[in-house]
Amino acid sequence: MTQHHAELLMYIAPEPIRLANERWITRILDHLGHTRLNAEHLSLPQLWLSPQLLLTQTCGYPLMTALRGQVRIIGRPRYELPDSSAGNHCSLILARANDPRKTLADFRDSHGVINSEDSNSGMNLLRQRLAPLQRDGQFFASVGISGGHRESLRWLREDRADLAAIDSVTYACLAQYAPQEVSGLRVVARSAISPTLPFITVASATDQQIEGLRDVMNQALEELPEVAQTLGLVEVLAASESDYKILLDYQREAEELGYRHLH
Repeated sequence: MTQHHAELLMYIAPEPIRLANERWITRILDHLGHTRLNAEHLSLPQLWLSPQLLLTQTCGYPLMTALRGQVRIIGRPRYELPDSSAGNHCSLILARANDPRKTLADFRDSHGVINSEDSNSGMNLLRQRLAPLQRDGQFFASVGISGGHRESLRWLREDRADLAAIDSVTYACLAQYAPQEVSGLRVVARSAISPTLPFITVASATDQQIEGLRDVMNQALEELPEVAQTLGLVEVLAASESDYKILLDYQREAEELGYRHLH
């Protein structure tokens, strides 16, 4: 048996989601006859670029920036969840339900929060949506970095920020399995659509290996219908870098309007 890293760390909460991902990974590895290396000591960038990588998921924005040409795309998930369908998702731009401001323009000079500066759903899609509304390169009075979507939601609930963009898959999972984390919040607007977060493997993988791995991922989903239902995941679609070029288009749109940095 060969040993590889196989981790799905982009959607790990709530607990039913994490457990479903673990069952899926286990079934995939069983079919392939591989054993799993411990990745606890690796950061996300280290995992993404590990020569022992078999399977993981990354964000589309770093895929097209920091990781471009250094990994290969296995496919993209076709979730069928509210605001996520047919291999696409979006960001839900949220505020507290009791905030009297109704439109995005009303939130000018408020306090924003993003999960990270290299996030597509937390930053890039929000920047593109706010770019037409900024003035002199600024929309928010301040922007904090929370470290994760769940923390951004906490900032909203605790009145530490007024507006945040949350990946629609994350939101749907929390709404179903941990509704207290989105309680008291409302959707102000939705971002442009975006391809869902890609599954990736090492750059040296051949086309045949990519196709075979995707087939096994889909076979495992079919064999574990309760896992597919928990994840809201119907299948893994074939995908390529060209599908994710739109994320750089969104970046360019914002920059051309003078909104290079989200602040």
